[in-house]
Amino acid sequence: MTMIGSKYSLATALLALTASVSSFAPATFPRVRTTTPLHSTVEETDVNGSTSNKNVEQIKNTSRDKVMTFSYDMSIEPVYEKPTYPGTGNGLSGDSGEYDIIVIGSGMGGLACSALSAKYGSKVLCLESHIKVGGSAHTFSRMHNGGKYSFEVGPSIFEGLDRPSLNPLRMIFDILEETMPVKTYKGLGYWTPSGYWRFPIGSKEGFRQLLMEQCGEVDGPKAIAEWEALRERLRTLGGSTTAVALLNLRQDAGFLATTAGSLPFVLTHPDVFADLSLTFDDLSKTVEEFVTVPFLRNFIDTMCIFCGFPAKGAMTAHLLYILERFFEETAAFSVPIGGTCELGNTLQRGLEKFGGKLQLNAHVDEIIVENGRAVGVRLKNGNIVKARKAVVSNATPFDTVKMMPKQEDEPKGLTKWREEIGKLPRHGAISHLFLAIDAKGLDLSHIDDPAHLVVQDWDRSLQDSQNLCSFFIPSILDKTLCPEGKHVIHVYSSGGEPYEPWEKLTPGTEEYEAYKKERVECLWRAVERCIPDVRDRVEFSIIGSPLAHEAFLRRDRGTYGMAWAAGTSAPQAGLLGSVLPFPFPNLKTPVDGLLRCGDSCFPGIGTPSAAASGAIAANTMTHVDNHLKLLSEASKKDPMYKFLDAGIMGQVYKPLVQGFTPSPELRADQFVAGAGTAPVDYSAADPNVSQRIDL
Repeated sequence: MTMIGSKYSLATALLALTASVSSFAPATFPRVRTTTPLHSTVEETDVNGSTSNKNVEQIKNTSRDKVMTFSYDMSIEPVYEKPTYPGTGNGLSGDSGEYDIIVIGSGMGGLACSALSAKYGSKVLCLESHIKVGGSAHTFSRMHNGGKYSFEVGPSIFEGLDRPSLNPLRMIFDILEETMPVKTYKGLGYWTPSGYWRFPIGSKEGFRQLLMEQCGEVDGPKAIAEWEALRERLRTLGGSTTAVALLNLRQDAGFLATTAGSLPFVLTHPDVFADLSLTFDDLSKTVEEFVTVPFLRNFIDTMCIFCGFPAKGAMTAHLLYILERFFEETAAFSVPIGGTCELGNTLQRGLEKFGGKLQLNAHVDEIIVENGRAVGVRLKNGNIVKARKAVVSNATPFDTVKMMPKQEDEPKGLTKWREEIGKLPRHGAISHLFLAIDAKGLDLSHIDDPAHLVVQDWDRSLQDSQNLCSFFIPSILDKTLCPEGKHVIHVYSSGGEPYEPWEKLTPGTEEYEAYKKERVECLWRAVERCIPDVRDRVEFSIIGSPLAHEAFLRRDRGTYGMAWAAGTSAPQAGLLGSVLPFPFPNLKTPVDGLLRCGDSCFPGIGTPSAAASGAIAANTMTHVDNHLKLLSEASKKDPMYKFLDAGIMGQVYKPLVQGFTPSPELRADQFVAGAGTAPVDYSAADPNVSQRIDL
């Protein structure tokens, strides 16, 4: 699925943190089946002795009210050997050395953490297994008849990147003083059983007109009234998005100072705390209370599916940004000029500007833990890189577990953490279809936007990969992606593909190719809704299976991400999980000096959310004084960011909390003066900063 800008309420913010590729075509090689039997958490044996698999069984009846998740036991070796693909690298690069902070993975979370940590003054190394930066947000190219065609492989829908906004990713760009050229568009196309319609972003009146057109004279006024009632119910939570940002957060006592600027809002809106449980709870409960018109309920479900779930399973917080931001006149979707890879390139420039380092094709085999502390990593080539302060994993929890082999004398907390994190439910895999087409004589005047959603049947689950998909034609706006007179199209399923049918197949065989064609037929039909003769126009096409998705995007079993439904607390959710239904694992771990970031922890799935998690990790590893200075600096860059500054109240709280920042498990040693009570200058301009013992 696609990913949109995200922003969370004040209630979420204040409490949540207390606690070069040529194609997707693989080389042909024999698959090897190991002798280890598969004992996954989803296999069961019935009374007759036959084995079934819940991951596969659940897709046989994908009714609308079902919430789909997939589960695997990461302590068991895979039954089938993983395929390798040309263009992904062999992972054998990377030098030994010593740094303050080592970040594993160059996705949006890892790059944001790396760049901001470097700006804070730490000596940072970001290690990426792939030969491309950006994680899921990267681009690959294919030459055809002398022309170059570039395709997106992951996120494609972005809001708030064209100007200073509440999008955390744009905020980070501005803090790093880096720019990324974009072109904008103002809507999202829908192809549904009732036909084509368009969601107009940036227009309250336009949305009201849409409701009238789609719901008719009887249900139209009712849908408008229900939408406004839902907005009114969530108005305080939504309004808090301009009181404190995700970038104000840190996971230690210092958050009391860095979020103190929100106190005026809290004092004038005390009801925000009464809605704490609502913020984290299942959104469908609130929707069912206010919304009855089918069209409006369908629309809300499609907006929520960007986080992996429809309204049932999604947090209420996921809708707040949409309610508040998408109807402002300045709201617009963005196409990065040059491809989605420019997201990673922009963050990389910020990282290197402040002295940080990125190494590609450098696969981490192991996170080295000594005496309960992460002290570095061992690379695939055998080199060891030491971390004076911390190791941060931007990998999924399932891939992080692989890097932490069990030790006989390890702490019980680590064993429990590994077992729980490794068995968390996840969303399924994704299938891709990449098309290069001849646009000669092609009339696209019936559409206004490059991004589209296609729903086959509203009575089926939107998580069903054969029911919901997206297609994206960035070349409508970005002419650099393909030769003149051509278009590139990325079509992809929702994250509901079970992995088991794929892992048994050998890439390159007739059986594998036939299954690929079978599973992506629905993607072809989706594009045909918009371009009926698309198959006749194809210059070339590439099918990306979940096996390719896994290999190219470095995500175990090709998962879209962690899938803990709202309404209950996820394992390892921290202190907050014991009092509120907090559906995210902690950024912290039982291992001193080891943090996580990315879309598998707070604030969740979505490119901006992943970037925000990296920023929170970076904030957590620095002294609160430095964090406050950064926020003050950012607040002056644009009037939009004025609310970032903690102001006088931040300075009032600072003496009370600075001795506890960063928290003890992230200190390689006590601070030089007063056990950390004295503010520490981690200016990146200090040439001796990496030699300080108080890092």
